[in-house]
Amino acid sequence: MATPSKTPPGSDPKQLERTGTVREIGSQAVWSLSSCKPGFGVDQLRDDNLETYWQSDGSQPHLVNIQFRRKTTVKMLCMYADYKSDESYTPSKISVRVGNNFHNLQEIRTTPGT
Repeated sequence: MATPSKTPPGSDPKQLERTGTVREIGSQAVWSLSSCKPGFGVDQLRDDNLETYWQSDGSQPHLVNIQFRRKTTVKMLCMYADYKSDESYTPSKISVRVGNNFHNLQEIRTTPGT
């Protein structure tokens, strides 16, 4: 996750962070998953290694919950998915929801995953 100041679409988030255009704020949040296989959890999801990943283990929907300790403005959300590497785990739909707690989340964006 990053907070940008005018970011061109399709830009490399790591490059934008190095230039000071965005700031990674995911470390300020508490992350949880609806399910995961052992060794394929939050640590692998967040480790910046394209060879590791989160692998769900349970029925759908599969959820990634990101909770900040205080009200936080998020202006950009970056995700990496590689359909060619493993199409069976590539999401067909991504829903972004925001709220003050888990029970009042409102969908603000839906993006096809493939």
